[in-house]
Amino acid sequence: MTPNGPPADESWSAHDTWNAEARGETPTERLDRNWSALLQELRVAQTGVQLLTGLLLTVPFQARFVELATHQRVLYLIATSLSVLATGLLISPVMLHRVLFRQRGMALLVGAAQVFAIAGLSTLGLAVTAVVGLIFEIVLGTAAGIVAGIAAVLLLALLWGAFPLAVRRRIPPVD
Repeated sequence: MTPNGPPADESWSAHDTWNAEARGETPTERLDRNWSALLQELRVAQTGVQLLTGLLLTVPFQARFVELATHQRVLYLIATSLSVLATGLLISPVMLHRVLFRQRGMALLVGAAQVFAIAGLSTLGLAVTAVVGLIFEIVLGTAAGIVAGIAAVLLLALLWGAFPLAVRRRIPPVD
């Protein structure tokens, strides 16, 4: 057994073995690296979602807000709710880290944070789509709002969903 190699009981996965051989890291070091990478990604997403949420929270205090039609107010409330939910999901890994601090729960933390990040980014995409649809409807009319909303959801589904999955399929399976 090498210093970073599998233990005698062979409890490591093929992924652990690959990381030990290719990177010279233990499963714990890999979890630390994964956590650091995830935090960097969340910093980018959190800034965007917090700006969007902050902006949306100020809209009802603008003079023209009372001029919105009922369905536009509903779409605004949906966008705001999705943005707040995305904010919560994207910040949840930080709170989870605080709760699990010194509890030897890094594997649980990284796994849960992965789920929160994907859910948060998906929810953020829906919030952005709703905002785009609402803005285009107010500026150009209902048809433009629908077209812009559809275009936004398709673009984000392509960039944040289909493209990453297509790239992932090109990588050979680990196990």
